[in-house]
Amino acid sequence: MPALAAVDLGAQSGRVAVGRFNGARLTVEEVHRFPNVPVRVRGTLHWDTLRLYADVLDGLRAAARKTKIQALAVDSWAVDFGLIDRAGRLIQNPVHYRDPRRAGAVEGVFERVPPRELYERTGIQLLPINTIFELAAMAAESDPALATADRMLLVPDLFHYWLCGSRTSEFTNATTTQCFDELAGEWVVDLLDRLDIPTAILPEVVPAGTRLGPISEEVAHETGVGGASVVATATHDTAAAVAAVPLRGDRSAYVSVGTWSLVGVETREPVITDAAYRANITNEGGVDGTFRVLRNVTGLWLLHECRRSWSLSGRDYRFDELVALARSAQPLRSLVDPNDPVFADPGDMPSRIVDYCARTGQVGPQDDGAIVRCIFESLALKHAETVDLIGQVTGRDLDEIHIVGGGANNELLCLWTAEAAGRSVLAGPAEATLFGNLLVQAMALGEISSLEEGRDIVRRSMTPVVYDPTPNAAWREARERFAALAGARRVVEART
Repeated sequence: MPALAAVDLGAQSGRVAVGRFNGARLTVEEVHRFPNVPVRVRGTLHWDTLRLYADVLDGLRAAARKTKIQALAVDSWAVDFGLIDRAGRLIQNPVHYRDPRRAGAVEGVFERVPPRELYERTGIQLLPINTIFELAAMAAESDPALATADRMLLVPDLFHYWLCGSRTSEFTNATTTQCFDELAGEWVVDLLDRLDIPTAILPEVVPAGTRLGPISEEVAHETGVGGASVVATATHDTAAAVAAVPLRGDRSAYVSVGTWSLVGVETREPVITDAAYRANITNEGGVDGTFRVLRNVTGLWLLHECRRSWSLSGRDYRFDELVALARSAQPLRSLVDPNDPVFADPGDMPSRIVDYCARTGQVGPQDDGAIVRCIFESLALKHAETVDLIGQVTGRDLDEIHIVGGGANNELLCLWTAEAAGRSVLAGPAEATLFGNLLVQAMALGEISSLEEGRDIVRRSMTPVVYDPTPNAAWREARERFAALAGARRVVEART
């Protein structure tokens, strides 16, 4: 029974887990968890990657105390990157995707590369958080960090470099940058040249399941994980999660719920059409020759920021306490569009939610429980709206939704998504990202032959909780109100 270590870095926290595969089932044991706290320095929001790396080493030490580790791999959020110089030193901590500089670079990029051309070449939805806008901003400002760089490594690739010396990028994450042509299998060098982005810094791109090499002697000595192979798993955490979704065919949609909710379907080819462009649908690389046709929805970020604000006021809530407060609040009273730009930046999220409701002519939430209920119900409605949109763009009649990730444990969110969408929800696995990370490692080691075999293992390893919708006039009316809110936002965006 090989033992594998999975490092999963999320926007709020990171963790290291040990997975064991006996040929039929996969078990996962979390051995170390740690916070991920961004740091703002002189007006720029950074990820503290050196602190995270120290926590990863602590986790690998904990894993080595449990068992002998045969392989390990890192996954993380997408789009952010570190720059290393010719000596292999990190030039600066990676800039956070919520730093405002990227949004300011969007129009300048579109003046040189029209948005339709950028979409057709990359298949990636046009979002200010995408890597290309950070690189373009650095180039426009003649940022000395960019001039000094020898290689750009996305966050999990940076950690793999520190662990084994590999200077490659993995396909699932490389596709999220909007700098990569998925069909041609190469960086869009000609477009990047038009933005004065130095393309010599771009690394070789390898597929998920590539063995990168043995762990370095230094790391082996520090952690006790000697002899382990470092594997490029599906390094984008959503790609790892989707790899572990026990999809039952073309009529299945998935929602991977965390800081973001990623709502989509799996295909064998990207869907780059007029309808996909108008809907701003993204096509991200998947495992074993698949693509993830999806749309980003602002997810539990709203709740995370509310909890942070309440904590600063002396109200520290456990998650189960927030669910209990939401359950007792008045239903479907206040709704927000989670993707409204007002909710994008860190800050006083409870006040923003109340202000949004007032601005849109609604009765605002009066207490913390009402705010939490507003968030859950609004996310459920956004999930439903987006599943409909994905079905229309791909021509699929979607009749079930698989919710994975931390949101799979949220009974209210799962139930209300089923009610809002009028479709059955299958919840689980909650640890989909860890499962997917480990399954791709097992594929690299030859323990599993294909993605479908891995999903069979997931089916044997867990039983989903099923939430069936009931005829409900209140939710139908809420869908209409919600559509009006989202429609009004799109009209404003089109005018500006």
